[in-house]
Amino acid sequence: MAIASDPRTNRLLATLPEPEWTRWLPQLERVDMPLGTVLFESGSRLNHAYFPTTSIVSLLYVMENGDSTEVAVVGYEGIIGISLFMGGESTPRRAVVHSAGEGYRLRSNLMMQEFNRAGPVMHLLLRYTQALITQMSQTAVCNRHHSLDQQLCRWLLLSLDRLKGNELVMTQELIANLLGVRREGVTEAAGRLQKDGLIRYRRGHITVLDRAGLECRTCECYAVVKGEYDRLLPATPSS
Repeated sequence: MAIASDPRTNRLLATLPEPEWTRWLPQLERVDMPLGTVLFESGSRLNHAYFPTTSIVSLLYVMENGDSTEVAVVGYEGIIGISLFMGGESTPRRAVVHSAGEGYRLRSNLMMQEFNRAGPVMHLLLRYTQALITQMSQTAVCNRHHSLDQQLCRWLLLSLDRLKGNELVMTQELIANLLGVRREGVTEAAGRLQKDGLIRYRRGHITVLDRAGLECRTCECYAVVKGEYDRLLPATPSS
């Protein structure tokens, strides 16, 4: 039997003060998150908030014709379901697991009770929301103004920040769908990164060989997003 990950692998759960953590722990439910799992659809009522530990989730905006584009990526640093405490019970975005793993979830009514205490939980979640909004805004800017090579580097780095290790299990077709571009474009961009020794791509496995090289190759959007997460979210558990 697989060993469950520690809930406090999630950065938000790890930074809860001890009284809040003691109150939350019995209510947290471990959940498997296989690749492609839809946590919720756009417009649906949210029944839970999710805290990834070893998985990565894409937040996608879905068009009327079914096309979709990723607007943000969430891993062990965050929470899925900010609409619960930002004034609505539904969201215009779809949440889909793009890197398999697991996480924990908390029922929506309990999430709201904790937020409405107007204590450290509320302040932590609002800071996280500001960081997430920065990522969404920067993604829109990046998709409009920067090259596909730069977008791919940004996406790889953001995903890498949310995993342990340097390997992503990801097909080029899925990356193209997330970025909202043609697969051929991703194939060409990935080929250039591989030729320059930055990554190795084999049968759906992307291994980052030179992270520093990716950081030099990407646009400023990655540094803006990472800097805001580092600024707003505590790096160590609260006492």
